[in-house]
Amino acid sequence: MLAAMKIFTSILALTLAVTLSVRTFAADDEVAVVKTNMGTMVLEFWADVAPKHVENFKTLAKKGFYDGTAFHRVKKDFMIQGGDPLTKDDAQAARWGTGDPGYKIKAEFNDKKHVRGVLSMARSQDLDSAGSQFFICHGSPSFLDGEYTAFGKLISGDDVLEKIATTETAPGDRPVKKVVVESVKIVPRAEAK
Repeated sequence: MLAAMKIFTSILALTLAVTLSVRTFAADDEVAVVKTNMGTMVLEFWADVAPKHVENFKTLAKKGFYDGTAFHRVKKDFMIQGGDPLTKDDAQAARWGTGDPGYKIKAEFNDKKHVRGVLSMARSQDLDSAGSQFFICHGSPSFLDGEYTAFGKLISGDDVLEKIATTETAPGDRPVKKVVVESVKIVPRAEAK
């Protein structure tokens, strides 16, 4: 009887552990579908190392904050940067790169390496100045490791990253032809297209 109780308890504990891990996985199994005028990219998130940054990005995306913004800074072999709300207005072009959502979030530096396709948060010299601007690495800028909060990576659309990163730029690394973020949608991974 005691052996049967131990087996039952072990099975119950295992079932509970599997159920909880499946629920946790399902809750974190959302991706961002970033539709641009140059194609679509899909980004996955690293909530395990940067939960506040992931939640911030998802919240802004769900509110439509990124829709109509632009990748305003593009450096081949380095990164493409977007997320500035001022880029919705061409009359604000002189201020592009300075916009934010009206608040800052504390850095969540981690051990993730900045390699091609990594999603990271842009900031000013103030370590805790991230807000809405983000970048996707085109190269492998290792000097950013531990200095900027990496919070995800590109899982689809590397060809789009390549197109954007190699587009013609003007002084200040601004694309000559505006690269518009038409929409950013947060969807379950299985629904990403």
